[in-house]
Amino acid sequence: MEKHRHAPQMSIYTCPMPPEVNGTQGNSCSTCGMDLRSVQQENPDQYQVQLTTLPQIIEAGHPVRLLFAIKKNQKQVALDISDEMNIHVMVISEDLNWFRHIHPVLQQDGSYAVTQTFHNGGKYHLFTYFKPLGKEHVLNMLEIEVKGYYMTSREVTSKKPICYIDDYTIILENTDNFKTGNIQRIKIAIEKCEKKLYNSSLEQYLGTSAHILMINKTDKEFLQIRPIPHVQYPIYAETNITKAGKYKMWVQFKIHGKVHTADFNIDIRSIKESEKEVQLRQHQV
Repeated sequence: MEKHRHAPQMSIYTCPMPPEVNGTQGNSCSTCGMDLRSVQQENPDQYQVQLTTLPQIIEAGHPVRLLFAIKKNQKQVALDISDEMNIHVMVISEDLNWFRHIHPVLQQDGSYAVTQTFHNGGKYHLFTYFKPLGKEHVLNMLEIEVKGYYMTSREVTSKKPICYIDDYTIILENTDNFKTGNIQRIKIAIEKCEKKLYNSSLEQYLGTSAHILMINKTDKEFLQIRPIPHVQYPIYAETNITKAGKYKMWVQFKIHGKVHTADFNIDIRSIKESEKEVQLRQHQV
């Protein structure tokens, strides 16, 4: 069995009232104002995610079978269906430039298996999200190393993040307003042939209209954000991020049976930094 490094299990913070609202420690619910509570604090039982890879050594460009065993006290754990699947795995490269959202399938021995090909060598983070039967959700992270040539990719950033996928233009409209201490309103517009799309244009994907995932580039803190309905934007969400820094965001949505994934680089400034910038501009005037 190939051994992989396990990172500490993470806490997921959700609202006691509308549980689809989630965030990080210290956040308040954007809907009702209640403090978000840690799922892990309410669910202290520890679950182990054991990963076996076939072949044992993972090589770039070659398919590898990933087998996940969810255990507690060395015993296999049954899982509930969550967002239409038993288990969700977000696979992200160390440089955050490669992302896959995969769903291992239940096997006869109780493990979950999926085949994946990594096209680049280097370190990868696997965020495993699941719900033990009758318990709360658990988010676990482990790391794997892929042998082979590592090819760096140049990040392209713009003041107004725009992502082009197939025939769609995805625009993250309000990045200038992203700062700690405030509710971040995530406003995402989608256009096709210069025609604006609305929420009714999106199909359900894994039990919701879209999936929004964010990760801090420094410490790899992971955040899932569920969208809420909005008249103007096909994808709209609210969250509260307490830690300033550079983040990567992935937005997944489904149209005509096909899942599209847009990605954006986001710089979340501290509220103090924003206040200093305002004072500086006022002083210059």
